[in-house]
Amino acid sequence: MEKLKFAYFGTPFLAKQTLEALASAGYLPEIIITSPDKPAGRGLNLTESPVSLWAKNHQIKCLKPEKIRSEFIDEFKKYKVDLSIVVAYGKILPEILINEPVLGTINIHYSLLPKYRGASPLEATLLNGETLTGVSLQQMQYQLDSGPILDLTEIEISLEQTKDQLRETLTNLGSELLIKTLPKIINKNINPIIQDESKATFCKKIIKEDGEIDLEADPLTNYNKYRAYAGWPGIYFYARKGNLKIRVKINEAEYQSNQFIIKKVTPEGKKKIDYELFLKQINISK
Repeated sequence: MEKLKFAYFGTPFLAKQTLEALASAGYLPEIIITSPDKPAGRGLNLTESPVSLWAKNHQIKCLKPEKIRSEFIDEFKKYKVDLSIVVAYGKILPEILINEPVLGTINIHYSLLPKYRGASPLEATLLNGETLTGVSLQQMQYQLDSGPILDLTEIEISLEQTKDQLRETLTNLGSELLIKTLPKIINKNINPIIQDESKATFCKKIIKEDGEIDLEADPLTNYNKYRAYAGWPGIYFYARKGNLKIRVKINEAEYQSNQFIIKKVTPEGKKKIDYELFLKQINISK
């Protein structure tokens, strides 16, 4: 195979970062598939995904199917790609689409498979206080994140790392792993490792309500939630101010001497303030 002809499935910023790394290494996709434009911002204007914008800037054909139906699959087949690469696309691919390229479909997954299969491996890793994680490159099959492992890399996690920091590290590692492994895939010089199903664990899709914490809960549990939900959905608790029950978002916190220490909060409808000041305003002593 003189030149790899591949399709790239991806949507968010980290998928765009991986695209940039591939392009820098000399790999440009034949076609890009991303999520449809979505309303965003106060004006709810239709906004392209980061991957869609990248495709436009590099003048690469970009498809944005609402759903993966037969019409899209027929269109996809016209490009006769050798391989599909999937990075945080956001939709489940049907088996016929996974198996269409001659080299199949590969996926970067941000955990050490078979641990933390599913939609939220970064969050699950931090919620459970793991000290080791990594990136897995898998040959996709229809059952979720169950395909043979083509390669993986491990890293240690510090107690100070939040989801956003860990995501940046793993995105870079994933790009490096993919670029290192692609020549082996192209030359069919790779020995896939079948996952041990008895060790598989699963993580669910995160919703906004998952961010609620109990200030009386275990301090390390609350701190790990703070790390895991940094950015979105964030963590929050409810407090009473007179007869009112208000939602209070925790913006900054740390873990010291086995204590979860809140530094800054944003009370519902107010600006961010020091937690100590907030406690005084609602007449609560620590």
